[in-house]
Amino acid sequence: MTFLPDGQSDAGAATRRRLYAYNGGFFFQKRLRRILDLAGYDLRLGKSSEEDLVAIWGQSPTAWRGHHMAERSGAGKLFVEDAFLRSVLPGRAGKQPPIGLFLDGSCPHFDPSVPSDLETLLATHPLDDAALLNRARGAIARLQEAHLTKYTGVDPSLAPPKPGYVLVIDQTRGDASVTASKADDAAFQEMLVFAQEEHPGCSVLIKTHPETAQGFRQGYFGPEHETDRVKLCTAPYSPWVLFEGAVGVYTVSSQMGFEAIFAGHKPRVFGQPFYAGWGLTSDERPVPRRQRKLTRAQVFAAAMILYPKWYDPCRDRLCDLETAMDLLEAQTRSWREDRRGWSAFGMRFWKRNHIQKFFGQHRPVQFDTSDDTRPAMVWGMKDGPKDAVRVEDGFLRSRGLGAELVPPLSLVCDDLGIYYDPSQVSRLETLIQERAELRPDQALRADKLVERVRKLGISKYNHDSAPIQLPEGRLILVPGQVEDDASILLGTSDIRTNANLLKATREANPDAIILYKPHPDVTAGLRSGHVPDPLIWADQIVDGDMAQLLERVAEVWTMTSGTGFEALLRGVKVVTFGAPFYAGWGLTDDRGDIPDRRTAEVPLSGLVHAALIDYPRYYDPTSHQPCSVEVAIERLSSGRIPHPGLLNRTLSKLQGAFATYASLWR
Repeated sequence: MTFLPDGQSDAGAATRRRLYAYNGGFFFQKRLRRILDLAGYDLRLGKSSEEDLVAIWGQSPTAWRGHHMAERSGAGKLFVEDAFLRSVLPGRAGKQPPIGLFLDGSCPHFDPSVPSDLETLLATHPLDDAALLNRARGAIARLQEAHLTKYTGVDPSLAPPKPGYVLVIDQTRGDASVTASKADDAAFQEMLVFAQEEHPGCSVLIKTHPETAQGFRQGYFGPEHETDRVKLCTAPYSPWVLFEGAVGVYTVSSQMGFEAIFAGHKPRVFGQPFYAGWGLTSDERPVPRRQRKLTRAQVFAAAMILYPKWYDPCRDRLCDLETAMDLLEAQTRSWREDRRGWSAFGMRFWKRNHIQKFFGQHRPVQFDTSDDTRPAMVWGMKDGPKDAVRVEDGFLRSRGLGAELVPPLSLVCDDLGIYYDPSQVSRLETLIQERAELRPDQALRADKLVERVRKLGISKYNHDSAPIQLPEGRLILVPGQVEDDASILLGTSDIRTNANLLKATREANPDAIILYKPHPDVTAGLRSGHVPDPLIWADQIVDGDMAQLLERVAEVWTMTSGTGFEALLRGVKVVTFGAPFYAGWGLTDDRGDIPDRRTAEVPLSGLVHAALIDYPRYYDPTSHQPCSVEVAIERLSSGRIPHPGLLNRTLSKLQGAFATYASLWR
């Protein structure tokens, strides 16, 4: 067989294969049909012929129909299964479609009776490409850091069990991989005995399968197996947390055994799963034909990068593993943070629909109502419950102003403070410190993100404008700000007005060409910050697209504006007179008071990773689901985003008038 790069079809658009199915799931599950279509298969009902293929879902109860029809017609078989990263919740629990499939022309990957395409790949593919193996290592680290597994609905915040236990992995009774390994109750009982005998004095933790814990399917172990030494573990622990405290891992054929390999274990295997026999497991029942010795990265590359078909629902196309992980991370974060529901405070009425879309997909958000069972959130620095998470716009927000009631594509949630208040530590600040050193895969993603932002001309608000005419010379951009903005009130000391900022910039740069760009909310009459005669200090007042300007200027002088962060992305020198989140890390010329706690030297890629990948949450207005920053950038670039109508624009002006009036009485 031929192995193509991940995300590509082995059928090809020009040679689409007719694929007949005799299981209703192939026709009723939209995602399944779409992945097969993109992979080059024409799914049909009817009678197959020798030139066709028959789709068979693993070893399901209806698989016999496909086998029977294929044998009658002489058609080939295509075995279909969920990939090893599937969804947040099991299909039975959440009705969530898979993000990837295995399409195998030989047999299901878990069937050791004959070599599957995956086994052939492991046995014969060179698996020696440095770039491929580096991708594998990066993806392994990312799975561990984000606590991703087949069903990602786990809770990494749970206090881990006391370390030093033996981990025994249960499976659902009658699972196809167990049956294919010719295992039964006796194999599981034998495994439990071996775990105790080979680790005398250690406690034994039996990890219950998620579908068993949620009552959908029985497992092989139950309360009757508990003793003073043996305990069931039904809580939704992350596998990566359990591996960390385990002194040994025992499995029949569970995917957790596969994951244990990448956590540094050599699991004891009592079945014949695909990952056994390559020198990374201790096999009770070896498969004689598997003799090749492989590294962890090689096994991962084959099983997670080369073998599956991954799907990107935001872009509706096949994709690589990393893109699938982007999606699953976003969906998982949404579930982990939102599953208990939120009580939201300080949310203006026009924002509530968007807040509901961001945070209410798993349980509706309730507004201005306290509930002890729910965490609380509050907008910005408004009053709210004591421990409320603070919510604000992200740094890549929309096409148009928030003051014009344009809905955001990104929001940030901060459980420690808020990024523009330097008086206390914010979650963003801790993330920046943690990203002082990046793995190669993280640095690569951040660098690609910066390249994409620059290439597409992305900024926070993304206004369309004609090319800006600028003079020649050393250009310094001074971005105006809303003077009653919280970032100025909380993050500046000596210079707190646009006029004083312009004056200080001119005094320090008498020979430069200074460009002043008033804040669009101020220009629109929505907020305070007007400078009566900026040309006393500036050479030119500019308007238009910020991304265009930043590609042309040499420096940006600012109080706390997010423009400084956007300038750093473009290699522009930034001078600050306040303490914005991006100051104090060795990337800016800081002339304001920076918190002493900011001592780490952080590379630009680390700042970008923290501020654009780790900190915000993104919402895709096209697919109506959580998405990655890369998808958000594409949406901002394309402009195919719903825009508010006349009513919203009228409300925005009224809102701005009230805000300005209120500021006069502070």
